[in-house]
Amino acid sequence: MRPAALLLLPALLLGLPPAHAQSAAALAKVDAAQMSIPAAREKPYPGSALTVRQTLRAGSNYRRYVVSYLSDGLRINALLTVPNGTPPKGGWPAIVFNHGYIPPNVYRTTEKYVAYQDAFARAGFVTLKSDYRGHGSSQGEALGAYYAPGYTTDVMNALASLKKDPRVNAARIGMWGHSMGGFLTLRAMVIDPSIKAGVIWAGVVGDYSQMMNDWNSPVPPSIPRRVLELRKKAVEKYGTPEENPDFWNKLSANAYLRSLGGPLQLHIGTADEDVPVSFHTSLVAQMRQAGKSVQSYVYPGDNHNLSRNLSTALARSVAFFKANL
Repeated sequence: MRPAALLLLPALLLGLPPAHAQSAAALAKVDAAQMSIPAAREKPYPGSALTVRQTLRAGSNYRRYVVSYLSDGLRINALLTVPNGTPPKGGWPAIVFNHGYIPPNVYRTTEKYVAYQDAFARAGFVTLKSDYRGHGSSQGEALGAYYAPGYTTDVMNALASLKKDPRVNAARIGMWGHSMGGFLTLRAMVIDPSIKAGVIWAGVVGDYSQMMNDWNSPVPPSIPRRVLELRKKAVEKYGTPEENPDFWNKLSANAYLRSLGGPLQLHIGTADEDVPVSFHTSLVAQMRQAGKSVQSYVYPGDNHNLSRNLSTALARSVAFFKANL
């Protein structure tokens, strides 16, 4: 039975709760071709004003808010930080902060990545960490980053919303991403060259051939089966990257590195059990072949979160953004 037909079966036959029956039908409409970089470049990303939903306890020299913005008509929540004081001429430099995989149903806006975001906030950057659709209280379906375009769209609309904000200098915006967020950061930067600089930690930055053939990390049990079907559906329709390289290259940011508008800084630990170090080293080589500026930091024995070198990696990331935004 083909996956498209399988997804139309009653949800209980797929092991899904009845509440997901409508989600399964929606998944049948998802096509991997929607992930192509050319298609993403044609799509409008209007963003919206950032609406304050909750004022949080302030940081040492900055204010914190839960805000929302619009993406595909969905209300997406995000954690916003704004430096204290008078903005510099033109507005504050800003960083779109793209978090890694956290089970969407347990995700909370104010949990995880707090220390990471705080480092950039204290350094004088506006930061915006999107919750992505289906995460926490954000509207929409959480369909993963790799075979459905929703998260990419949410990141692009986060960028557009920051550009609209009068406190932000729209010409001085960068992106930071961890793990899955690194995949989204690299995609966003080839879609929109106005992003001036990117920092990626332990990023899923291999092309689709690497992602399908070299990524042996166990699939988190929290990823719903209905989402895992998307890859199977894509391969059945379009073939593997080896059988149909033209199609899969159009989906891969790695094939569009010459479009980058700014430099990258990449970090990874050699003991990362979630993302292969080969993703990092391949992207470094591809960046240099494309004539693009890249800094590479490999931390011997460190893990997916760079726990042993956290202070060093954060200091290097902050210095990089200060030099390039």
